[in-house]
Amino acid sequence: MLSLSIVFFLVGLVVLWIVGKRQKSLGLPAGKIIIADTLRWVPVEKALYDPDSGLTGRPDYLVEQSGRMIPVEVKSQRVESGPYDAHIFQLAAYCLLVDRLYNKRPDYGILHYTNRTYEIEYTSQLEAELLDLLEEMRLMGRKKSLDRSHESVKRCTGCGFRSTCDQRLL
Repeated sequence: MLSLSIVFFLVGLVVLWIVGKRQKSLGLPAGKIIIADTLRWVPVEKALYDPDSGLTGRPDYLVEQSGRMIPVEVKSQRVESGPYDAHIFQLAAYCLLVDRLYNKRPDYGILHYTNRTYEIEYTSQLEAELLDLLEEMRLMGRKKSLDRSHESVKRCTGCGFRSTCDQRLL
């Protein structure tokens, strides 16, 4: 009976070690995973929604560490010269949602690329820039038509409006 207890204890240690190693490889900080949007064997969580800003979204992971919430966005690409602005604003949107819905303002969020991980500080300035951007998007959404904002064939290839866009580059 004692040897069976020791076996279960050792198996438990191995499982904890594997989980910790996997968590670290994903760029996740130590802590309790509250949301995991990328685990195929777990039912998908409902999206976070803030009626005041009209914002909806769900980070890949939301980690609770010592009472603090840390949104984590995992990207499947490499980055060479720093995180992309669009990804920073996406992460800031998750920080805003966490602040409004959990009443716990994140100090920072994490952007994890295949080759680098960045801690992005969630400052009041970044929040203000995000709210300005959301307002600009609302105003643009009221226009009857919008002009293409780039000269990138690659962006057109990945666009969900490609089939109906009269300004597509391909």
